[in-house]
Amino acid sequence: MDFRALLDTPEYAFLRTNPRLGERIMLLGVSGSYGYGTNREGSDIDFRGVTLNLPSDLIGLTAFDQYENRGTDTVVYGFNKLVSLLLHCNPNTIEILGLDDDQYVIRSALGQELLDHRSLFLSKRAAASFGHYADAQLRRLQNAIARDTLPQPSREEHILRSVRHALEDFNRRHNDPLKTNAKLYIDTAETEGLETEIFLDASFRHYPLRYYNELMNSLHTVVRDYDRIGKRNHKKDDNHLNKHAMHLVRLFMMGIDILERGEIRTHRSEGDLHLLRSIRGGEFMKENVLVPEFYEIVTDYERRFLEAEKGSRLPDNPDMEPVERFVESVNRRVVMGEI
Repeated sequence: MDFRALLDTPEYAFLRTNPRLGERIMLLGVSGSYGYGTNREGSDIDFRGVTLNLPSDLIGLTAFDQYENRGTDTVVYGFNKLVSLLLHCNPNTIEILGLDDDQYVIRSALGQELLDHRSLFLSKRAAASFGHYADAQLRRLQNAIARDTLPQPSREEHILRSVRHALEDFNRRHNDPLKTNAKLYIDTAETEGLETEIFLDASFRHYPLRYYNELMNSLHTVVRDYDRIGKRNHKKDDNHLNKHAMHLVRLFMMGIDILERGEIRTHRSEGDLHLLRSIRGGEFMKENVLVPEFYEIVTDYERRFLEAEKGSRLPDNPDMEPVERFVESVNRRVVMGEI
């Protein structure tokens, strides 16, 4: 498919006429199933990209995060917003930097500079944003499909695993002392209606209140999202569940690439695509339940991901000095009217 030709159609005129877009767009590439290579007949065409901030965003009173056109499923992030997301290895944005050359429909000289600097944004934060997120989502998917057949104590074990991942990511980002004296464990429930539940033992001394709030909000979000599973209408069709399962495995694949080799590979290899397409096609779904073979695959990817995380040579966090130099270089040229 000629994706570049779409930009000349009336449907995508906003890319040419919007004052925040047009020649200010640094990168624009195909996303979603076409970006990953998992597309099939009838798949939607999605675009994701980044555009320069206006001078008034940088030294004036305007602000800009992103432009979204829902009719074409196009999202274009402001440069500063994109950088903040890239620093956390956000899957939805870092994949913009890992497309094949022919998947970019717009790539300016500054866009190429961004691609040349993509390694600046890679760190072990990918463990949380890719692997741990995928792990938690897979557990939630299992709960959703199993409906009420999974015992509450087993669900609590799933939640505990995800909460621990959230705590590990918090510790990594803040070099937090709680990593040595915080204990998460399961015991007989004190909350009415539960058989078992998660408990936290921790001590705080001279601890920043903002850190405490951030920590508790992170843990609360994990528990809240799991609890919502039991309150949803699970009458989702198999097609939706298969697609969801496919994308979760894909997250493991991309996370392993980043942690093992420091590579962002959005478009998957043929070997990966064979597995992803088989999941998408329902080969692992029987009578609205994912078969044991699917979870064996997931377990293998979890093991590989853990090994990649432990052996990764990436830094715990991005080195902010070169990131700041690059961002300042781009924004300085914007303010000075050089671009």
